[in-house]
Amino acid sequence: MTTAPTTEAERTAAGASATADAESSPGRSPLRRRAARLVTVRVRILAAVVALAALGMTVAGTAAFLLQRERLDQGIDASLERTTAEFRTLATQGVDPSTGAPFTSVERLLQIGIQRTVTAQNEGIFAVVDGAVELVPAFPTVRLETVPEVVAVAVEAQDAAAVRLRTVSTPDTSYRTVAIPVTVVGDPLTGVLVLGVDREAEHSELVRTYGTYTVVGAGSLVVLGIVGWLVAGRLLAPLRALGDTARRITDTDLSQRIAVSGDDDVSELARTVNSMLDRLEAAFGSQRRLLDDAGHELRTPVTIVRGHLELMDPDDPDDVRAAQKVAVDELDRMHLLVDDLVTLATVDRPDFVRPEPVDVGRLTDDVLDKARTLGDRVWRVDARAEVETLLDPRRVTQAWLQLAANAVRYSPPGSTVRLASRVRGLQVLLTVEDEGNGVAADDAERIFERFARAGAGRGDEGSGLGLPIVRAVAAGHDGRAYLDPSTVGTGSGSRFVIEIPLADARADEGEQ
Repeated sequence: MTTAPTTEAERTAAGASATADAESSPGRSPLRRRAARLVTVRVRILAAVVALAALGMTVAGTAAFLLQRERLDQGIDASLERTTAEFRTLATQGVDPSTGAPFTSVERLLQIGIQRTVTAQNEGIFAVVDGAVELVPAFPTVRLETVPEVVAVAVEAQDAAAVRLRTVSTPDTSYRTVAIPVTVVGDPLTGVLVLGVDREAEHSELVRTYGTYTVVGAGSLVVLGIVGWLVAGRLLAPLRALGDTARRITDTDLSQRIAVSGDDDVSELARTVNSMLDRLEAAFGSQRRLLDDAGHELRTPVTIVRGHLELMDPDDPDDVRAAQKVAVDELDRMHLLVDDLVTLATVDRPDFVRPEPVDVGRLTDDVLDKARTLGDRVWRVDARAEVETLLDPRRVTQAWLQLAANAVRYSPPGSTVRLASRVRGLQVLLTVEDEGNGVAADDAERIFERFARAGAGRGDEGSGLGLPIVRAVAAGHDGRAYLDPSTVGTGSGSRFVIEIPLADARADEGEQ
């Protein structure tokens, strides 16, 4: 038997647990969960944009409203002050129109003052004589005399010596008033002229205007929200495509790419990811080919050694020595193959080549000295580049000697092998030329592929990794390795070239 949660904490915990179960339940697909996360990002972006826009509109509208209201209040005060000045001029310098003499009665002065004051809309005027409302215009726009709070201010002003502007608040509205005490020589009565403006009525037009502003602003926020939702969706589309593409990528299929359109930062991110996928696909493809080819190449010597050992007669010394010789030869070949594989496995590392200033002419002589031990050939240097540039002398020597070893392998004893180093334009050319049977046109490019060997006329020796290593070393120096086209298919030797940019040329390319 189960009981329902009774406390708020229990209900909250139960709700959180239910939410977690719902999110992790098998019924809710991963696609829906990912879509919910993306929608959350979209909503957050939209909420931030709308909130900032609403805040800006609110601050701007409020500030403008307060400034306009302040200007209206200042205009009301200025109007009341002008009326006060005019009435005081009438009291001190004016004459009674009926007699042409100065005023002798407070009531008469107030009457003339009311008659000469033209009230505007939302303005009212009346007079108090001896504590009671006595004079009211015939057609008042605002009935100030009916407002007890204003009448109380007028009665109180009878005893005041100065004119004061005051704001009188009532449950319905507020008034900006001025009460002008009036006395006339020879008249014992005291009067007060009261002029007031209904502030709320004056502000009503302003309030209506900013009410309209509020409605328009709300509508603008709605439009902004719709446009922002669409724009955010478009901006996040590459991210959704990125997620979909990442989910479709497997260890056997790296061909998926993100469709990119646009030039914004998110599109640039998608392009960067596509570039990364290109590199990953190339790396995995190269690794897969290397493993497949290595497995095939290593299987051959193992099979040969196994076959000889199985057929060897342990009681026959000659047979044992022959099997031993075959096993040692095949193990040496496997050792060279493994060394080449290790070298190729490091070509993508940033420290594969470590350039340093090198005198190319001296390097040419050093390579010639080492090449003499490779075979019975006539070794010559046709040209020596007297230039210093940045390169990795160990790797370049390795590649150059590999070309020299190939020349020995595919040329007859006693023939000439020529080494040369030259500067052509902004390139250093390192060449090896032999007098063998050359390379057929069909094999000119294929021989630089891993485990590829030339066809007829070039024998079937070697691991098939030498020339790929040469090309990798050249590429590590931002250069290239190739077979001179003029020697392809001639049947009279071949010339291989390692082309490396001079250090200044590489620096200029890096600055562009």
